[in-house]
Amino acid sequence: MRILLGISGGLDSTYCAALLKERGHTVEGAVLVFGDHTDTAAAQLSCRELGIPLHIIDCRDAFEKYVISDFAENYKAGRTPNPCTVCNRYVKMEYLYRACVEMGFDRYATGHYANVNYDAKSSRYYVSKGLDARKDQSYMLWKMTQEQLSRLVTPLSQLSKEEVRQSAALLGLSASGSKESQDICFIPRGSSYVDFVEERLGISPAGEYVDKEGNKIGMHKGILHYTVGQRKGLGASFGRHMFITRISPEDNKITLCEERDTYAKGVSVSALSFQRIAPVEEGELELSVKIRYAAPPVPCRVRVKDGRAEVELSTAVRTPAPGQSAVFYTDGDLCLGGVIDKVYY
Repeated sequence: MRILLGISGGLDSTYCAALLKERGHTVEGAVLVFGDHTDTAAAQLSCRELGIPLHIIDCRDAFEKYVISDFAENYKAGRTPNPCTVCNRYVKMEYLYRACVEMGFDRYATGHYANVNYDAKSSRYYVSKGLDARKDQSYMLWKMTQEQLSRLVTPLSQLSKEEVRQSAALLGLSASGSKESQDICFIPRGSSYVDFVEERLGISPAGEYVDKEGNKIGMHKGILHYTVGQRKGLGASFGRHMFITRISPEDNKITLCEERDTYAKGVSVSALSFQRIAPVEEGELELSVKIRYAAPPVPCRVRVKDGRAEVELSTAVRTPAPGQSAVFYTDGDLCLGGVIDKVYY
């Protein structure tokens, strides 16, 4: 089988190439250029060590349109975006899928720690959780289309991160010693996301902190500097721990509450994308939901109507953030996902 591998030169994608070759596949690499911040040197080194060709694919215009602009506008609107989920749908997976089809490959691959499955009963492709619970990346893939999923293979889905690192070291691959980046890839080193957004959209003006009744209790330095759920770095002392539960760009106010008032009973979710289950216009589902990447799944009741999902949580969770992804599962299979736009405390 001919497989086009999305390769950055990091540990996961590099070992992914080695594993596919070991399994007898013909592998070629593709490094995606997102902008001036993209460094292709590591991908070039990995492909030389592995003896595979490398294709360089220019995605700069799409990355600017779908990822960077969306990121900046969401923060300006007081939301906390998930740039990786947007990138996977509109840039990374889309461009790899297109290249796979246009260049005559059978499949394309990435180093994600997640499974891709097919349900013959519903005739639908879907993502499920990877073996390594600590590294599971299924949450980041909820926006993918059926076409994108139909060609995707994820060879690391049944491996742990430690197994991958040890195996890469035994093969003498330079990437075995690479560190895992936790940064947003397009934010220049030494800068913050606030610097990045303000440079594009202007300075975020100071405004009021208010309590849950709407009373002024202090001043903030601009909503771009804060996210829902934040406790530290508020720049003021209130005599007790206070948490951000709402950011209101329409009046430039930030609502602060004590911990007991930070637990949400439900969320409203828009921009729905269905995977394991076929799209429905209206219906009620019993599922589990992750309201942020590192959060454990919580059982919930989901009422779908008119392209939205109203979610009743079985256990209250602390400060879900508008703009973050809500991803719904059953038995580890990804059923659907969406974007949180309202929170019910």
